[in-house]
Amino acid sequence: MSIISFVLPIYNEAQNIPQLWAEMQLVEKQIIQNNSNHSCEYIFVNDGSSDNSLDELLKIYHKHTNKVKVANFSRNHGHQIAVTAGQDLTQGDAIIIMDTDLQDPPETCLDLITEWEKGFDIVYAQRSHYKTNFVKQTTAWAFYRILKQIASVDIPVDTGDFRLISKRVNNEMQKYPEKARYLRGISSLVGFKQSCVQFRRNDRFCGKTGYTFMKSLKLALDGITGFSVFPLQLISITGFIFAFLGFLTGFVYIVSSLVFGYHTQGWASLMAAVIFLGGIQMIMLGLIGEYIGRIYVQVLDRPLYTLDKIWDKK
Repeated sequence: MSIISFVLPIYNEAQNIPQLWAEMQLVEKQIIQNNSNHSCEYIFVNDGSSDNSLDELLKIYHKHTNKVKVANFSRNHGHQIAVTAGQDLTQGDAIIIMDTDLQDPPETCLDLITEWEKGFDIVYAQRSHYKTNFVKQTTAWAFYRILKQIASVDIPVDTGDFRLISKRVNNEMQKYPEKARYLRGISSLVGFKQSCVQFRRNDRFCGKTGYTFMKSLKLALDGITGFSVFPLQLISITGFIFAFLGFLTGFVYIVSSLVFGYHTQGWASLMAAVIFLGGIQMIMLGLIGEYIGRIYVQVLDRPLYTLDKIWDKK
């Protein structure tokens, strides 16, 4: 008997939970119908929700204690940490990570399982289309392609955390102690046989996204700094470029002074150059600071999360 585990992070999704559960039950019936040797379990991680998400989860738990676990954080720790906690709590043979706002269509899980049954250890869901505003779609498109070019591992473009991983991949991912976690990068770093399925990302069923611009920016920085040293290399490249430009400017000034007797004047142009170079230096120091800050957090070695309570009768 193979266990299909669904890791479902929850943050203020009270309106979506009943519909999510109804759709997941339809998918579960189809999974068992396709292969009677499969069974399903659900690990809900309540990430410090301020609405009545926990109450909705406990309603499901008390009706289905044989296949549902509910973990409640003591406070909000963030999406990536909530998923990590779910991974820690499952013993499934295949683990499907998906969002709970129904943007990740539950029926796509059937395709993920089909690929896993073919022998793939990681099956990621790749967005062929998703509905969002133009700015977010454009920046996301650019970020995935930039990261693919500069990352030290091959992280597939247009993929989020919606994926299936095998038990051995899950066990390997638990060995990675990053505090600033970027799970889609870690799963790529682990290796093993990987495949993908295409899907169309839906609109949220209800409510507003918990991923604000600042949270999305932090996740992007975690992805870049966790899997690439290119920003640090960029500092050296920029330094060489400006050093060359400075040498060239000085050479031109000397030649124009000696040969043509031309003397450049202008306090404004001098100050503009100084302020511009000062801004470049501050940006570069900021890049270094991002890496140093992550080293500091890692060295503190604090626990990733604190659980308030776990409901699990198994």
